[in-house]
Amino acid sequence: MQRLARSYLLYLTIMCFTALIPNAAVALQVSTQTQLANVYEENAAIPVSNYLVSEKYDGIRAIWTGKHLLTRQGNRIYAPKWFTAPLPDVWLDGELWTSRQNFEALSAIVRTHIPEQERWREVNYMVFDMPDTELPFAQRYKNYSSLIEQINAEHIKPVKQQRFHSNHELSKHLQAMVENGAEGLMLHLATAPHQSGRSDALLKLKPYFDDEAEVIAHLPGKGKYTGMLGALRVRNQQGIEFSIGTGFTDAERTNPPPVGSIITYKYHGYTNNGVPRFASFLRIREELEDE
Repeated sequence: MQRLARSYLLYLTIMCFTALIPNAAVALQVSTQTQLANVYEENAAIPVSNYLVSEKYDGIRAIWTGKHLLTRQGNRIYAPKWFTAPLPDVWLDGELWTSRQNFEALSAIVRTHIPEQERWREVNYMVFDMPDTELPFAQRYKNYSSLIEQINAEHIKPVKQQRFHSNHELSKHLQAMVENGAEGLMLHLATAPHQSGRSDALLKLKPYFDDEAEVIAHLPGKGKYTGMLGALRVRNQQGIEFSIGTGFTDAERTNPPPVGSIITYKYHGYTNNGVPRFASFLRIREELEDE
């Protein structure tokens, strides 16, 4: 009996291991073949009219493999069965998203291994590509739009694309979107097939805001910055204290802005607690001396 039990246990172990191999292969494929965006530079000689433009959703990247929903690193997303049931047996690329400026709440919903059914009803799957290495993006856009229309599921939505004919038009659209809470824009080269890694076939355009803050402390550096500045502890004009650890040259880390000085920093929106997101040092504010 014990021998039979051991044999059965070995059989289960082998079966489980075998079942994991395809998933591991798919995860590796997702992590290495996902298309990533370069940063759009407004002063670059990029023909804007050649791109299809959509909102950049501040969500969690999600690739549907036909069987599982994975992050772009290849990790499984444990969505409820009802959420993925309408999805077809084809690869889709998109973003899990609830609403603008709500990333932290979304993250709390998505990153649990046991999905909270009711909270997942707040989540949409915003599909922005149907990967194909032969078809241009303009055709893929038509394909995923048609497919999602056929699926007819309230929580699965196609990302709308539009064209602009100049940087000026694009900038005006970006400004209007940001004023309404959007994170930025994505630009897909209409003629480009799907390709892995970063290239100018996919560009992201995000604004940044700047503000001023008072330096209240120096935090020591670690590793290659040992003996130098690691970060500035600052207090902004709203009274919020936070640390800024990026944007400095080595010279500025050696001779940092003094405590009590006013610096300018850039950031990308706020957290739910009102702390500037991704704050980075720009410069020290030089006070004009009395003549």
